[in-house]
Amino acid sequence: MDKKMFCYQCQETAGCKGCTMVGVCGKEPDVAAMQDLLVYVTRGISAVTSALRKEGKSVAPEINHLITFNLFTTITNANFDKESIKARVRVTLDAKEKLLSQLNSTKDLPEAALWDGSGDWEAKAKTVGVLSTENEDVRSLRELITYGVKGLSAYSKHANALLHDDEDVDIFIQRALAATLDDSLSIDELVALTLETGKYGVSGMALLDKANTDAYGNPEITKVNIGVGKNPGILVSGHDLRDLEMLLEQTQGTGVDVYTHSEMLPAHYYPAFKKYPNFIGNYGNAWWKQKEEFEAFNGPILMTTNCIVPPKDSYKDRLYTTGATGYPGCKYIPGEIGEKKDFSAIIEHAKKCAPPTEIEKGEIIGGFAHAQVFALADKVVDAVKSGAIKKFVVMGGCDGRMKSRDYYTEFAKALPKDTVILTAGCAKYRYNKLNLGDIGGIPRVLDAGQCNDSYSLAVIALKLKEIFGLDDINDLPIVYNIAWYEQKAVIVLLALLYLGVKNIHLGPTLPAFLNPTVTNVLVEKFGISGVGTVEDDIKLFFGESK
Repeated sequence: MDKKMFCYQCQETAGCKGCTMVGVCGKEPDVAAMQDLLVYVTRGISAVTSALRKEGKSVAPEINHLITFNLFTTITNANFDKESIKARVRVTLDAKEKLLSQLNSTKDLPEAALWDGSGDWEAKAKTVGVLSTENEDVRSLRELITYGVKGLSAYSKHANALLHDDEDVDIFIQRALAATLDDSLSIDELVALTLETGKYGVSGMALLDKANTDAYGNPEITKVNIGVGKNPGILVSGHDLRDLEMLLEQTQGTGVDVYTHSEMLPAHYYPAFKKYPNFIGNYGNAWWKQKEEFEAFNGPILMTTNCIVPPKDSYKDRLYTTGATGYPGCKYIPGEIGEKKDFSAIIEHAKKCAPPTEIEKGEIIGGFAHAQVFALADKVVDAVKSGAIKKFVVMGGCDGRMKSRDYYTEFAKALPKDTVILTAGCAKYRYNKLNLGDIGGIPRVLDAGQCNDSYSLAVIALKLKEIFGLDDINDLPIVYNIAWYEQKAVIVLLALLYLGVKNIHLGPTLPAFLNPTVTNVLVEKFGISGVGTVEDDIKLFFGESK
């Protein structure tokens, strides 16, 4: 049977091999085709910007932002709206034509840089997707780089929204994308570029950390309500803190409460958001449970980034998108970087809705980003030196639908009582509501925040290395057992590899886009491996059953 599409960028891709008929995420083949075409033209414009820089010419920040926005649009579960993706292709082609006119010479540019948009776009898309690279080793490395750069673009986009830029990061993103069009590069050169992607991943995460903390302060230990109030509410999902800030400002005095969902939970940890009396708490769990939770919420939902699950008819009219997100039939709230978005439509909608239906009660604790952990450093170091804390386990990353992800809940339950979990990302919903207790007042789950806050986990590890006077980060009493789902997890992985971290366990399955050759490189150089059973992995990491 002919493939209608091919996509294997997420962990849940069909059969852990690739979606060929329709995306497990709900992406239809025609949408997949437009996403492939958008990636293609984004590679093309990146080849042009890279050529311009070689000629000593500058590239406007608006072009850098266009490229990162394009890549963010193609991240798993971000945008299902074919027409909005086509519009991004057209905008990119128009921008590219203007840039081409500035070049002294175009003779060495790849075909993607020169394509003018003529012909049937869906037919064109079939010739430029993942499988257009025939050599499997080259294809695997190109896609690994591309997915890493997609994750890096997400971090960069969030920083841009807060008016922070790092041109070196943008230059690298574009140089790396251009390199994926270069058939002359050897396997060794592509491997080197993969590791360089991790280097800029660290830079991108540092950029976003600075943008967030400059704007909202350093996260602090916070107890977050998971119950509900009596007023109508708006539920905010995704990662974009600037969108949340604008919404909170505009809901003051309206009688409408605001709740976070999934990856937006860590907004409660920032001091700047605590001044809003209608910022009530967090509603629900990880992204994949949204169908039942969005239905129960009763009010409108604002998706600021991924992850969208194709909505049920019962709440589709209450689902709003903004930024790089989109879903056909759902209302879109526009607004460019530096502009104030108008959320009046969603606020007026909320006023007509019933208050949220309560689905749980209580509180969860978080806010253990690097500044807060450093403030507790003496206490943590004393606990390590006394033997009260024997090991830390980094369990950051993503959650997902697969039954096999129950592994992470059972693994957390089975950890020795002298072990502390360091986490960031929605993987935490597998264990952050368990009663795992504390060690001398230090909670056994230290939540640093969003997947965007994974930088904190790296900074904490580096600080511990310094405190204990170690030469090698791998000599720390830290185990890495990371869950992954989409492309932001890929850049976190590459960043950790760049920092020298070895023996990372990645699950619940290894990425389908890693072919045997590339997998062997990662195993031999970095000790990457998958996960086993809970019992076997507890024995492997701790030499004991509990």
